[in-house]
Amino acid sequence: MTQNETADLSSLRIQRNVDPSFSGAPKSKLPLRIGVTLFLVAVAVVGYLLIANAVAPAVEVKLTSVSYSSPSQANAVLTASGYVVAQRKAAVASKGTGRLEYLGVVEGDRVKKGEVIARIENSDIQAQVDQARANLKLSEAELHDARQSLSRYKNLLEKGLAPQSEYDAAEARYGRVLASIDVAKALVTSAEVALENMLIRAPFDGTVLAKNADVGEMVAPMAASVSSRSAVVTIADMSSLQVEADVSESNIERIVPDQSCEITLDAYPEIRYQGYVAKIVPTADRAKATVLVKVAFRSYDSKVLPEMSAKTLFLTKAPNVTETSAKPILTLPTAAVATRGGESLVFAVVDNKASQIPVKTGRTLGSLVEILSGVGAGDRVIATVTDEIYDGVTVKVK
Repeated sequence: MTQNETADLSSLRIQRNVDPSFSGAPKSKLPLRIGVTLFLVAVAVVGYLLIANAVAPAVEVKLTSVSYSSPSQANAVLTASGYVVAQRKAAVASKGTGRLEYLGVVEGDRVKKGEVIARIENSDIQAQVDQARANLKLSEAELHDARQSLSRYKNLLEKGLAPQSEYDAAEARYGRVLASIDVAKALVTSAEVALENMLIRAPFDGTVLAKNADVGEMVAPMAASVSSRSAVVTIADMSSLQVEADVSESNIERIVPDQSCEITLDAYPEIRYQGYVAKIVPTADRAKATVLVKVAFRSYDSKVLPEMSAKTLFLTKAPNVTETSAKPILTLPTAAVATRGGESLVFAVVDNKASQIPVKTGRTLGSLVEILSGVGAGDRVIATVTDEIYDGVTVKVK
């Protein structure tokens, strides 16, 4: 008999009071493990959502500005941007070369045609003028003697008291003196012209736009060296201002000469100027595929300055008195305004995210809608609001 067979089996007992759910782990640790598991699941879900939002492609958008428009917008067939340009403008330069010793104008001064606005040092030219005039007086004094001598020899020849050769010599001397006087007069004229070239005059009535040289600097025609100046001042005829606008080739058929226009300066969007098509330049810019159109003002004030940017509305008909006197209104393209939940919204871009702004809208002018409140002139908003655009969505401005 083995040792196992001799063991006392009476000591083995079944414990009837043990909990059937006993799994071998202490009962108090189960709630802790469940809590940790739920926390990890929550962290994973949040992390997934954050990562998915971060890697989601941004919605590409374009921006547009809230701007002033007029009732004439409803009659506009085309809108073009351009700049105010003086049709008479000159960089006034010198025909002479020398040091600038006098400059009598500054930016903004008005000048009259022929007015001396600058002078080049001219003492050497003045000396040449004086010398030429003195030579002319000398020739004129010799003329008197040559005339008297010719008259005496003529009388002596008629009386047979002088030979023909002496008379011919006196006549030749008289002719040389007359020729020398003509030469002296030409030299005087040449010296006076050179002296005049030292004076810089205004070529027409205008306003000084820029001062290109200062007293003490060298000026020369065509800027003969890098250390010299060519133009002394730049002036423009402020009565010749027009708007030069680039119109696409595909739209140029909508433009005709004398067509009514409405001009708005970016600097003064609340002021409207009436105009008309003065000229359609008969050539196209192949690089931009545009045609230059010049729009003249019917009338304008001192606010209009050269090189100002302007917007031109080309109209189907001339505006009536009511339209021209009506105040401009704030507008946006209708595509920039969305209606959601009965509320009109526009979306600005803040930190690369769309931010909704409630607005109040008014009447519709063609493709524009009036903005009564919510945004102001110059504010930038998303130009076209689609279903992809909502508050907080990541966007990328084109």
